[in-house]
Amino acid sequence: MKLPDALRKAQSMGLDLVEIAPTANPPVCKIVALGKFRYDISKHERDKRPAGAKLKELKFRVNIDDHDYLTKIRHGEEFLDRGNKVRVQLQFRGREMAHQELGMQLMEKVRDDLASMSQVEMEPKITGRNVTMTLSPLPANRRKRRFASPPRPAEEGEPVVSPNNS
Repeated sequence: MKLPDALRKAQSMGLDLVEIAPTANPPVCKIVALGKFRYDISKHERDKRPAGAKLKELKFRVNIDDHDYLTKIRHGEEFLDRGNKVRVQLQFRGREMAHQELGMQLMEKVRDDLASMSQVEMEPKITGRNVTMTLSPLPANRRKRRFASPPRPAEEGEPVVSPNNS
């Protein structure tokens, strides 16, 4: 369509003639409302931008039970798998401060257990009654989960599907 014809058609519709691809031969134009068009472009650009990694937190105590520890490690793996950073915080209470070496051992254990999913961004640091360490996720192709959730048992009335029966 010729330029004057396209302009006339856009004006008769009460819309604007917007150049979409100026480098194409011939240039490509579209008849749209300019305000809505600019809004859609800005919205599209905003959606393309990656949201910053969220910071999730795992809180531990020195005398944590094995089962509770594994549950928290599984949660940590899940957070890292989704691309979030994880702050590991260890709290001392009362006389536990006398045995800070036990807390540091626990932090090393957490670091080692999550090593296949993360790298240490901030080494364990004692601040008052807390020890804090920050872990950031490894690139997606290098992450390997070690503590995946165990499969839940099937309930009554629910069909049992085994991996061998396809």
